[in-house]
Amino acid sequence: MTNEDLQLDVTAELLWDPKVESAEIAVSADNGTVTLRGTVGSLRQKRDAGKAAERVYGVIEVSNELQVRISNQDRRGDAELRGDVLKALTLDSLVPTTVDAKAQNGAVTLTGTANWQYQRDEAESVTASVPGVLGIEDDIMLTTAPDGRDIENDISSAFRRNARLDADELSADIASYGMVILAGRVNSWAEHDDAVAAAWSAPGVTEVDDRIVVEY
Repeated sequence: MTNEDLQLDVTAELLWDPKVESAEIAVSADNGTVTLRGTVGSLRQKRDAGKAAERVYGVIEVSNELQVRISNQDRRGDAELRGDVLKALTLDSLVPTTVDAKAQNGAVTLTGTANWQYQRDEAESVTASVPGVLGIEDDIMLTTAPDGRDIENDISSAFRRNARLDADELSADIASYGMVILAGRVNSWAEHDDAVAAAWSAPGVTEVDDRIVVEY
């Protein structure tokens, strides 16, 4: 696949995704690395555009350089924006009540604790959807401690159960207390995300060192 072909495919995928306003997004491609530039109306759209680009066959890496442009009606002071974020977090049952937020000039810092990575991901996703948010710093700490199980074997078993993954091409090693190192090769970003999600689902994992390579 040529750079031009990949650029056209990513552009088409952005146009195809109804969640993404692609009119002001410019796409470039260089040997599998896709760069997105331009402006979007919300942080959620920036994240959705990056995910859309990752779905395209031939994409090895996405450099998301999109800028979030907040309309005047969505601009919030720090206190008001923090209040909006906290309200949104409270209304989502997947986000634990131990999660807090701070806001400064449109940048939101998530703090507090959670037991699972999916709870951190949900908090980020909810925050990105709040009007006026320009960026997110996720400082939520995972507090689940290893319970003595064979985490490496558990993750490898999860790889084997997944129909999209070739477990023989992936490895999971415990580097330190709660940290897992993932390595190997996958054929798409969808497979990559499945492998990372499997590692985060293991009880006691508090950090994932992702060294998986996407190859075509």
